[in-house]
Amino acid sequence: MRAADYLSRREHSRFELARKLGRWSDDRDEIEAVLDALTREGWMSTSRFVQSVVHRRASRQGTSRIIQELRQHGIDQAEIAAVKPELQASEFVRAQTVWSKRFGAVPPDRETWAKQARFLAARGFSQDVIRRVLGGGEDEN
Repeated sequence: MRAADYLSRREHSRFELARKLGRWSDDRDEIEAVLDALTREGWMSTSRFVQSVVHRRASRQGTSRIIQELRQHGIDQAEIAAVKPELQASEFVRAQTVWSKRFGAVPPDRETWAKQARFLAARGFSQDVIRRVLGGGEDEN
């Protein structure tokens, strides 16, 4: 019943739901049986969870940050590999949107460029995309 309650609020990965249910039961076999039943009946789906995370995070975060979150939730590498090209294809546009909401102007000096680059890097955008968004490789020596 708790598992259905958790899943009614949002999608959960198998790993995450097992951890949450572990607070209420010490029997790992019972938890695995419940998770198997939920998967079989369509209440829980790894692909739906992956799409949910991508949908929630893609507008604000870069590919590496989203992939890191999926790994933390115990998502299989094959599932991650399936969604990675889609994320990489839209990363430049997403980075430009995030950057323009926060800054909106080309950095006038090296210090401002570095600050904006750190902001985008913290959001998980690749260095190549950051250079393209900020208008060149001013960070190169």
